[in-house]
Amino acid sequence: MKTKIQEKFNALFGAEGEMYASAGRVNLIGEHTDYNGGYVFPGAIDKGVMIKIAPNGLDKVRAYAIDFEEMAEFGMEESDKPEQAWARYIFGVVRETIKRGGKVKGFDTVVAGDVPAGAGLSSSAALESVYAYAINEMNGNGIDLFELARIGQSTEHNYCGVKCGIMDQFASCFGKEGCLIRLDCKTMEYEYFPFHPTEHKLVLVDSRVKHQLTGSPYNDRRESCERAAKAMGRDLLRGATMEMLDAVKDKISEEDYMRARFVIGEERRVLDVCDALKAGDYETVGKKMYETHWGLSRDYEVSCEELDFLAELAEECGVTGSRIMGGGFGGCTINLVRNEICDFFIEKARSSFAAKYGHEPMIYPVVISDGARKLD
Repeated sequence: MKTKIQEKFNALFGAEGEMYASAGRVNLIGEHTDYNGGYVFPGAIDKGVMIKIAPNGLDKVRAYAIDFEEMAEFGMEESDKPEQAWARYIFGVVRETIKRGGKVKGFDTVVAGDVPAGAGLSSSAALESVYAYAINEMNGNGIDLFELARIGQSTEHNYCGVKCGIMDQFASCFGKEGCLIRLDCKTMEYEYFPFHPTEHKLVLVDSRVKHQLTGSPYNDRRESCERAAKAMGRDLLRGATMEMLDAVKDKISEEDYMRARFVIGEERRVLDVCDALKAGDYETVGKKMYETHWGLSRDYEVSCEELDFLAELAEECGVTGSRIMGGGFGGCTINLVRNEICDFFIEKARSSFAAKYGHEPMIYPVVISDGARKLD
């Protein structure tokens, strides 16, 4: 990928430039808790986005996306928003950097990635993070990593129409090889946990389906949580208990109650998994992953038939833990698989899924790796 980017950059712009990379992410547990002020437990992975970038002496950006074989040119004023969806992420990062008082000189860039889009691995956060990091370095702005993550989050909010939490961008910016990160999304305190599961592998099974639902299902669930928290007299669900929620059950809708019930349970599960990892207890880690899956399916209602099938299949195969990962309605499951059954599980997932749904899922073994960085 690096060679391909360099060759394309030289052909288009014929200039020297710097190379940067950032990562997609997995989240072992802690789903839909970030915007509720709770805990998440992500890590950067060995799949991501790579760019070459150089100042061009113009007041505009010229960007080429290898994956779309498409060029975009745009200025850096609010009215210059590009038409291409992928280019809006770069434009948003430029605008959010400027809003924070950062300098942004016009630049040329070529971008490519190997994060599968739509699989729940946050290809958009990787894209935002690599440009936030590179623009900051290139212009000497001195913006810290936390604020670079917030630049990516604000890009989603203000230029891409998704009211996401901070987890994806945080993991892309702060990722460290061989470590998962427990992030407290209320205080922004974080702690690295070594993750070296010598007897297990992390395997993603991508259903290759994405169900288009009417409205904004992600935003709807966030609003449900906000209503439940407000009924309890709280700003966020963070720290709420089931006793508190049950006390206001008759004041909120059944749907809002179910959403809040999942989030309250998920906050506890993240802490339980951290304790289990410290003890080397991967069986408990896996049990909590299954609990999260069925909570996301039944209470939060962001799963789908295909993902439930994959979670059930994993359990039948003896996989230690499995759950839907990401925003939902399609995408992939993350599976904690013992080494000795890994090949069996992958083959079974391929054949059984294809027999039922007419196409094989994509399989992505992943390794926990570094986040945003400059390349040599």
